[in-house]
Amino acid sequence: MPGRPPRLTRRREFLRVAGRGRKIARPGLLLQALPGTGGPLRLGFTATKRIGGAVVRNRAKRRLREAARLTLGAAPPEGWDLVLVAREATATRPFAALLADLAAALRQAGVTPPRREAKGEDA
Repeated sequence: MPGRPPRLTRRREFLRVAGRGRKIARPGLLLQALPGTGGPLRLGFTATKRIGGAVVRNRAKRRLREAARLTLGAAPPEGWDLVLVAREATATRPFAALLADLAAALRQAGVTPPRREAKGEDA
């Protein structure tokens, strides 16, 4: 599938990101970000049995994949390994809120540049 960033697939890759990367928690997801990999952006997605059965876990991972595609698809930042971990709210959270959670977590981790706020200094 063209345009899809490479995936983290091996357990040791997930453990390396979890052990050495930054962790940012949001209501809809947990982001683990490891900078300085020197290669293209790589993504991993995971959901534990704690959030529910197979149907709930698969739905949560599908929503995380789509949120990542919409957020990072146009211009993926180089040199990062990212793991998106589903939380209990991931499967049921409104999708716009899930997108906002991901964007905020990416900014906080330094993956994407901070948003420029318009300052209302009219006085």
